Amino acid sequence: MRTAWMVIVSVGLAAGLCQADEVATGPRLEGGVLVYPEGAGVSRAMTDAERAYLALHPELLQPNPFTNPFTDRVGGSRPPGPIACPGEYAPMQAILMSWDGSAQQNNILATMARHITTTGAADVYMVVDTASEQTTVTTALSNAGANMSRVKFFVRTTDGIWIRDYGPRYIYVGSNAPGPGGGQGMVRGIVRHTYNRPTRVNDNAFSGWFGPSGMGSRRHPVYELGLTHGGGNYHLDSVGRSFATVLIQNENPGLSAADIITTWSDFQGVNTTLMPAFPASVDSTQHIDMWMQIIGDNRVIISDWPSNVGSTQDVICDNAATQLQGLGYTVYRVPARSLSGVHYTYANMVVCNNLVLLPSYANATMTSAGHNAQALAAVQQAFDFDNNGTSDKTIVQVPSDALATAAGVMHCIVMHVPAAPGAPGVNGQKPTAHIASLRTPTVLTPGQTIPIEWLTDDDKNIGTLDIHFSANDGALFPLAVATGISDSGTRNWTVPSIPTAKGRLRITVRDLDGNSGTDINDAAFTIVGTPCPTDLNLDGQTDDGDFVIFSGSYDEFASPIGDFNNDGFTDDADFVIFAGGYEALVCP
Repeated sequence: MRTAWMVIVSVGLAAGLCQADEVATGPRLEGGVLVYPEGAGVSRAMTDAERAYLALHPELLQPNPFTNPFTDRVGGSRPPGPIACPGEYAPMQAILMSWDGSAQQNNILATMARHITTTGAADVYMVVDTASEQTTVTTALSNAGANMSRVKFFVRTTDGIWIRDYGPRYIYVGSNAPGPGGGQGMVRGIVRHTYNRPTRVNDNAFSGWFGPSGMGSRRHPVYELGLTHGGGNYHLDSVGRSFATVLIQNENPGLSAADIITTWSDFQGVNTTLMPAFPASVDSTQHIDMWMQIIGDNRVIISDWPSNVGSTQDVICDNAATQLQGLGYTVYRVPARSLSGVHYTYANMVVCNNLVLLPSYANATMTSAGHNAQALAAVQQAFDFDNNGTSDKTIVQVPSDALATAAGVMHCIVMHVPAAPGAPGVNGQKPTAHIASLRTPTVLTPGQTIPIEWLTDDDKNIGTLDIHFSANDGALFPLAVATGISDSGTRNWTVPSIPTAKGRLRITVRDLDGNSGTDINDAAFTIVGTPCPTDLNLDGQTDDGDFVIFSGSYDEFASPIGDFNNDGFTDDADFVIFAGGYEALVCP
């Protein structure tokens, strides 16, 4: 049986030496060592030098040891809680880039950074190999007109500019639906795949580093997807639908299509449709982002091939347009051409908040055919959400020939970082937390020690947090488990001798600006023993302190605090129960 890497290599060899390989001058073999020279650029497709290196090192052609979709290499589990995967048109905090292309490609990065940090109202997270390179890039971005207050640098060695294919795929873990006490439990996490370029080891390691280390104190958990692929072969909306080409099956020969679809569902909360792939002679990557871009919950842009009517790629795109219309999408078409082995596409655009970065080309055939103007008109119509004849986003055309000749365009050199969940309307300024423990009904014993695990998120940095215990399903949290502790992600808890069938834990997290947010564990837990419902402040007896709490909830309407008989009301029947406990100063 062929391995995943063998399939990738055979696809690359079948495509032959394309123009992309000729334009990208790196990597190269030097004395049997594969070298990625800085500034030389590397094709998005596998290069001849990489194929030669793989021939010398067949051990790299072994199956990916992490292709089991039911394991998590990092922590042993899938993301806890409900999962949502935001589309690229959702609010974005940042666009992630790597300054690792040729001079012409890096100039495109600088132009993009200017518009992202100004019109796009987002940060640019720029990855550089060294601190000295950061100084050089700072000058380049500043000269390009970027808002440098919105540029954040990450020093980490990468092999190539194509961060879409190896960068972190973000998800939201948890739910913003108010739970008992009004918890807001959604945080960001990263789903990591294995990069389908086995020789680019620095790129493959990047996402695993970026989540726990690259974000500093804003650690984002990393969950290992167990699939080998390039991230550009994946598109999704914000309502649970995603798409990839059948290349993903060739890259994971030990898995069926159903296995792959289930894996994405388990880790990203989506329902994936697998589409046909372009011939490698037309697009050496065979990635879906080269011909499709989802721009709204029910809007999509798909390539059209007016000069190649009836070609395989034209049929694939026409059928995809019909298929997505059947799924409820409004479909918009943009022209595409394959010229001398180069795939010129406009669908490979970047959407960032109120900004759209649209490729344009100086190629004589593309300009003489009027394709730049045709694409702009189609994209303006596609983003006219209120149908008033004007695009609702600012569309900026960026000359992208230096990327297209290396088998990719602008979408291929960015990864989207969605806004922190936070409070609605304030772009994540309110920190959030998600309790990953006690998500299902659990029976605990007094004196038992269990770990409390949590995740946090914020647009800046987390400060300290508190943990409190409730014995009445979150109506009150009078007992502190821990206060003012650091955001370590876990803490052992000795279960108190407070019997209850309605136990809950609440975490309160604060950022360095003084904002706070909370979450409550998903399911009530039981602490064995005879419950003491009238001891409302959990001090071991029923006394005046409890009477103050009870009298404040006493009325004819539902109140979980004083509803001791669980009839939905705090009334005279509950007062009788409370009085019995109060007179004895202990639970009845």
